[in-house]
Amino acid sequence: MAQAGSRMDQHSDAEPRDEQPESAADGNGNDGADTQDANQRKTPVYKRPLFWVIAVVVAAVVLIGGTLYYLHSRKFESTDDAFIDAHIVRLQPQIAGQLTWVADADNKHVEAGQLLAKIEPTGPEAQLQQAQAGVAEAEAAIEQARGRLIAARAQVQQAQANAAAPEAQATKDARDLDRYLTLNKVDDAAVSGSQLDAARAQARASAAQASAARRQVDTAQANVLVAQRAVAAAQAQRKAAQAKVDQAKVTVGDLQVTAPIAGQVVNRAVNVGSTVSPQSQLMAIVPDHIWVTANFKETQITGMKRGQPVDIKVDAFPNIKFHGHVDSFQRGAGQAFALLPPQNATGNFVKVVQRVPVRIVFDRKDGGADWHKYPIGPGMSVVPTVRVR
Repeated sequence: MAQAGSRMDQHSDAEPRDEQPESAADGNGNDGADTQDANQRKTPVYKRPLFWVIAVVVAAVVLIGGTLYYLHSRKFESTDDAFIDAHIVRLQPQIAGQLTWVADADNKHVEAGQLLAKIEPTGPEAQLQQAQAGVAEAEAAIEQARGRLIAARAQVQQAQANAAAPEAQATKDARDLDRYLTLNKVDDAAVSGSQLDAARAQARASAAQASAARRQVDTAQANVLVAQRAVAAAQAQRKAAQAKVDQAKVTVGDLQVTAPIAGQVVNRAVNVGSTVSPQSQLMAIVPDHIWVTANFKETQITGMKRGQPVDIKVDAFPNIKFHGHVDSFQRGAGQAFALLPPQNATGNFVKVVQRVPVRIVFDRKDGGADWHKYPIGPGMSVVPTVRVR
């Protein structure tokens, strides 16, 4: 009985000891939370619902963003193989000499016809004066020839007047002779032989005088022709002298170097006292009209057309927006105009995408900047973006 009682006591004591930890765990809850966190840490990330929600959202954003970027980017064609271009004018003298004056126009804008340099003017000006003297001499010869022509014409008039009387007398004597001959045929006794001989002699004499007068007229007219030719020869001499004057003026004009176009003076290589020749380069002028030469890939110009708008980014001014439009296309790739064009018919051939030069002209519209206000010149790098759709 005692043993049974002790076992019952042990059993009763054991049950409270087993229930006390459960009540303590349920009361605080710390051990349960730690167990749940441990279970979650053991679960892989890709099996968690939050991971898939984030993954789907990111994939949707990337897909939508990529689609929008593709739809937007396919409207434009761009290249970084582009630069500012212009027809640079390099000034060279036409004659040799020493510079006596050079304009202080480095990196300054000049107008067309503005004087830029002068060459020493000794010999050419003397030649001009000599040529001008030749013109004056030729003009004097023309006046003399015209005077002789007037005199020759007066002689013609005088000869014609002098020939009028002999002509009239010859006509009268010839008619008298005809009457005597007619009367002699009708009646031999009507006109004596002496009268008839006298009439014949008078007719011959007056005819000879009229003939001499006509020859004088012809001589005077010939003198007129000679005088006219002398005038023409004098005029030709004057033209030759004037041509020499014009040539001398050109030579004198070559002593002054002027700007052929409006633009900015750059790369001046001479100064006062420099000796120059026709092969010397004095300076260069960058014209006011510049453009962009963009070397697009041949696969990029499929949708390009003249007049399409272009956004131009100049590397020197990355924050300035310039606008332009497509002006023209070069008919042929750049490599076709190289000094030694490639010969693809020899050896192994590897296809390479070629570049086609496209000219883009600046515009001042749509809020774009005016390129004239910025130091933009040939050779500067740009990135044009053409809207093709």
